[in-house]
Amino acid sequence: MKQPIKYLEGTMVYLRPWEAEDADWLYQSVNNDVEGRQLTGTPTAFSRVQIAGYIERQAGDPSRASFAVARQEDDALVGEVVLNAIDGRNRNANFRIFIDGLYTGQGYGTEATRLILDYGFGMLNLHRIELDVYTINPRALHVYEKVGFVQEGVKRQNWYYDHQYYDSMVMSMLEDDYRARYQ
Repeated sequence: MKQPIKYLEGTMVYLRPWEAEDADWLYQSVNNDVEGRQLTGTPTAFSRVQIAGYIERQAGDPSRASFAVARQEDDALVGEVVLNAIDGRNRNANFRIFIDGLYTGQGYGTEATRLILDYGFGMLNLHRIELDVYTINPRALHVYEKVGFVQEGVKRQNWYYDHQYYDSMVMSMLEDDYRARYQ
């Protein structure tokens, strides 16, 4: 068995680049986690070919840093964490995370979020990392607040799902917030 490349390591999880062999796991995870798709505003399932193409495009895209999240104890994949829309000139990026429903509530998402913040503010020298979170996702909102994201505003009724409109919150963390909290 080959040793995984561990880009960023925490106590419970590590972040590593996506590999072609991960397509089956991601395909199953994303398509089987209906609640996760609902809470993240992903209304459709993806084909195996779409997932494989997504993984293949990650390595060559300078506007994003996308990592698989794996458990330290057994190298099992539990999710994905991404900085996308990376803007080097303005030193900002957008953040998103997906933790498979089988692994939520165990601290993996919190630790993966901390690791990607370390990467964004440290390695990428970002000034601002922002996200949108739907108000029907209190678990994610709790994690974001716990790690130090600050609410900036609410986009009223900007997401339509299952015959109902939902709000989303815009949250961000600035490099000064990060340094005051973690260094």
